[in-house]
Amino acid sequence: MAGTDTLSDKAIRAALKRAADTGKPEKSSDGGGLRLDAQPGGAGWWRLRYRFGGKEGMLSLGTYPAVTLAMARQRRDEARALIAAGTDPSEARKAEKAEKAQAREAQALTDAGLPGTGTFEHVAREWLATVHGAKVSEGHAERTRIRFEQDAFPWIGRRPIAELEAPELLTVLRRVTARGAIETAHRLKDACAQVFRYGIAIGACTRNPAGDLRDALPPVPTRHHAAVTDPKRAAELLRAMGDYAGHPVTRAALALSALLFLRPGELRQMEWAWVDLDEAMVTLPAQLMKRKKADKANGPPHLVPLAPQAVAILLELQPLTGHARYVFPSLLSAERPMSENTVRTALRRMGYGNEDMTAHGFRAMARTMAAERLGIA
Repeated sequence: MAGTDTLSDKAIRAALKRAADTGKPEKSSDGGGLRLDAQPGGAGWWRLRYRFGGKEGMLSLGTYPAVTLAMARQRRDEARALIAAGTDPSEARKAEKAEKAQAREAQALTDAGLPGTGTFEHVAREWLATVHGAKVSEGHAERTRIRFEQDAFPWIGRRPIAELEAPELLTVLRRVTARGAIETAHRLKDACAQVFRYGIAIGACTRNPAGDLRDALPPVPTRHHAAVTDPKRAAELLRAMGDYAGHPVTRAALALSALLFLRPGELRQMEWAWVDLDEAMVTLPAQLMKRKKADKANGPPHLVPLAPQAVAILLELQPLTGHARYVFPSLLSAERPMSENTVRTALRRMGYGNEDMTAHGFRAMARTMAAERLGIA
């Protein structure tokens, strides 16, 4: 190549000496865009000036004498070859550095016993921490994490998420259905689908194989909370509740279950501060309701009007528990709400088994009878 390889080690040493003596940098060209920038401090920096895509670029090739004249020329020629092949050498270097950094990170994760970058488990845990945990309650997020750790990560956690296909995911899900946990398998499939969608968004994969499994799992058996929905049997239940001779707090909880139609957890955690007997209203905070995390934080409270019978029950209960936080405190400690099993146990003592009536069944009883008998949809 004409006009190249014009430098020598002798010339380089002379340039470095002149820069040190004068205190001024000196540039020495070797041709082909390669030059040595001699610095007053004694260092010589190799630079390559080039043009790519109509724009001028500058590439550092190291320092002399660690990078010898021969090595600098070789690097110049390699950069020129990249340009001829249509690649910007500066961008190629950035990509190489990023690849090496990713490899170091992956090796560090492997050495620590953690899933590597780009694996299904790595992407899933990132989704759990940044997306899922921000949307759902802490308990919901924890159940999803446990589901992954028990039923997915042991088999596909270390697999690159971009390489996973529907048959491999189906094998994982069939391990779950094989033990009879069909609903769990469906929930796991839905969670995997969200991980794949997140993976597509961050560039870790290009498709969602969970979407191909829409009809590949057995349907979830329909389950309903046992409830009394026949009006005659409902009347018998209400009379039995009226005759219940257990603890007065439990008796009040039974009666209000039939009057307020709240979820068992909402009823037993009710606080006196939420009860306005003058206005005949209970105001349940949004955090207590079965809602998405954002709605729990910013949604409106749930207003429950009180029928005269409900007001009468609460007035009767107030002398017993009105001094405490909870309307229905635990029988063991007023600092905790009533146990979730208290109403269910009372129903059992009244002769209503798990297949006959549950604490949650009062809502189903009200909904069914309102629709079938009163025409309220």
